[in-house]
Amino acid sequence: MIYILENDQLKVKISNLGAEMQSIQRLEDGTEYLWQGDSRYWARRASNLFPVCGRLAGGAYLYDGKKYEMGSHGFARGKEWTVLHQKADSLALQLLPDQETLAQYPFRFALEMTYTLADDSLTVTTIVHNEDDRVMPFAVGGHPGFNVPLTKGESFENYSLGFDEPCQPEWLDTTPDTCAWTGAVKELPLVEQQWLPLTHDLFDGDAMFLRGTARGVTLFSPNTNRQVHLSFPDSPYLGIWHTPGTEAPFVCIEPWVASPSPMGGIEDIMEKADMIHLNPGETYRNTYVITLK
Repeated sequence: MIYILENDQLKVKISNLGAEMQSIQRLEDGTEYLWQGDSRYWARRASNLFPVCGRLAGGAYLYDGKKYEMGSHGFARGKEWTVLHQKADSLALQLLPDQETLAQYPFRFALEMTYTLADDSLTVTTIVHNEDDRVMPFAVGGHPGFNVPLTKGESFENYSLGFDEPCQPEWLDTTPDTCAWTGAVKELPLVEQQWLPLTHDLFDGDAMFLRGTARGVTLFSPNTNRQVHLSFPDSPYLGIWHTPGTEAPFVCIEPWVASPSPMGGIEDIMEKADMIHLNPGETYRNTYVITLK
């Protein structure tokens, strides 16, 4: 099922499968900003990550002495969600546990994704309720892909990512086969501590995971006024990705609360770095905002 949000500037389509965005269009000229999926590169468009971000070491974790297997980025992106409420410019969807999720993640939760349009911006909020009687560990993240280039006649290499203010992020060194963090960090080659020119070979080693960035970034080309800005005040990590070893015409800009799993053995999820630990009955919110020009 596809749900449509619209105001006088933007039209957004969202699927109940994974509560995933399918389209973000500017009404003025029909420009499509969101990657439209292509199995040659990446069939998804804007995955929602829960209850982990990235791959788990060994594809599993331990909790209370028991091993639980879980795929990359968790299970939320592959589940059917239900609608809580919808208006012309807003939508809220919910995911509740079932036997499939409990086999992977033995906690009772209520997970919500809300999408709200205002002028030229779309606010994406993840809400997690702990409905269990135990502390619940989890991570959340966004994985939206954007078309590059945004206008005809341009190339991928015309584009850059510009941070809202000068910064010197740490680039987490990860393995090319599993994206596991080696524990080392590298210096990101920013121009004037603010601009990252995009090239396809940036992603030959797979995703780039950054820590210590400014909490806002703009995808832009000096040759067009079409831009995408992401503000992610609640997420200390930023992933940047497209399909390695290809000339894929998109880039994912991914705000995460947690880092990739480190190299080594299977982790105890209660000791896994950066996880949110939510007490019974409490609620957690994480928001990022997409603004289009």
